[in-house]
Amino acid sequence: MKKYNFTKINGAGNDFIAFDLDEYPNFRLTRSIIVELCHRRFGIGADGIITIKKAKDADFIMEYYNSDGSLGSLCGNGSRSAIMFAYLKGKTSSKNVKFKVSENSYSGEVLSENLVRFDLNQPSMLELNLDIQVSEGSIVGSFIDTGSPHVIIFTDDIPFVQGGIEKLNVIELGKEIRYSNLFSPAGTNVNFIEKIGEEIFIRTYERGVEDETLACGTGSTAAGIISFLKKQLKPPIKLRTHGGDLLQIDFEYKNSEFHHLSLIGPVKVNFLGTIEINE
Repeated sequence: MKKYNFTKINGAGNDFIAFDLDEYPNFRLTRSIIVELCHRRFGIGADGIITIKKAKDADFIMEYYNSDGSLGSLCGNGSRSAIMFAYLKGKTSSKNVKFKVSENSYSGEVLSENLVRFDLNQPSMLELNLDIQVSEGSIVGSFIDTGSPHVIIFTDDIPFVQGGIEKLNVIELGKEIRYSNLFSPAGTNVNFIEKIGEEIFIRTYERGVEDETLACGTGSTAAGIISFLKKQLKPPIKLRTHGGDLLQIDFEYKNSEFHHLSLIGPVKVNFLGTIEINE
């Protein structure tokens, strides 16, 4: 058994266990360890695990693991949490940070004690108005990759659901779409959105977590872009997460490309702890 210090941190309710690998250079996160640590009954409990370590050509390198033990693609709220975690760990003396995820370079900024901005790269694979077949009928949705693949569905494009976004069975419908042949073999995250007043409400089924999460950063970014393209909403676009927090998506749109794409929202350290792991 070996003891490891960790930080439990969340970005808009997306919660993570964060480790500084510079403190534990020989620490190896196996799938079984990740699943055990993320378990909400028998472990610490989290949507995923974040690791950071120093880098030569950036402030730090980040890796993100889903709670099912798989290595995740880009995680927006995880990146915002990593920015705060790295700043608190002294990886950078500036609140402006540059970091790498899977050889891709990103940046961000600690705006205040509990507010962090994450700057995303150009999205890809945009497809509007897809016909998505599910067991109860046909749904119109749009697909975009904002560092992770996302389907965006407006609740009024789901003809067989009554009562709006609060009545939606996100897990059942999200899981069916996530595993649809249309998005195989990698699958997709699934986001349901609805405009209520001046805000966009969003609920997300996340692959890798295989459940609804309280927020999804790259999903909210995708939803903001699709809301701009399909509903002509102007940036900055505010989205209310299932956990109740507000995320803001901002960008400039020129020549069919998105520039200065950013995600702003709250980050909070829940607690610090030490855990024994049988390696």
